[in-house]
Amino acid sequence: MTNVKDATALRLAALHTPTDLKPNAVQNVSAALNTLLADMFALYLKTKNFHWHMSGPHFRDYHVLLDEHSDQIFATTDIIAERVRKIGGTTLRSIGQIGRLQRILDNDADFVTPLDMLAELRDDNKELVKNLRETHGLCDAHQDVASASLLENWIDEAERRTWVFFEATRLRNE
Repeated sequence: MTNVKDATALRLAALHTPTDLKPNAVQNVSAALNTLLADMFALYLKTKNFHWHMSGPHFRDYHVLLDEHSDQIFATTDIIAERVRKIGGTTLRSIGQIGRLQRILDNDADFVTPLDMLAELRDDNKELVKNLRETHGLCDAHQDVASASLLENWIDEAERRTWVFFEATRLRNE
């Protein structure tokens, strides 16, 4: 049986994960990945919000599109968090921490038109690409090839989402 003193010591013990990355690399890359993770959760929830509240003549197409995109975004979250742990960092612990770190803004409006939804998601994904590239550069600087490799795939996915939303929001006479 564990006594209170032992339980406290276990709770406070550092999570020692072996890595060849330098301590400053673990700290910097973990912080950047956690911020991206917060962005991914924020973008996932916004995409789901718009999916749930879609309306209009293109309802089914947009509803399905946003569901596919939200699934793709959500799929990154566990991979990001586990990458942080693999390199010896700690990751997000709460909704509050997500709120403090996220750079993707929430949309709590009672009604958003379908085209405004798509345009907002286009811009959010474009911003995400910029943030992913910055994090890739940080990973390169710290020789974290595995994180950089993951980021390359997510950059491609976010660029594709940006492109799809761009095409869906173009004016017909362009």
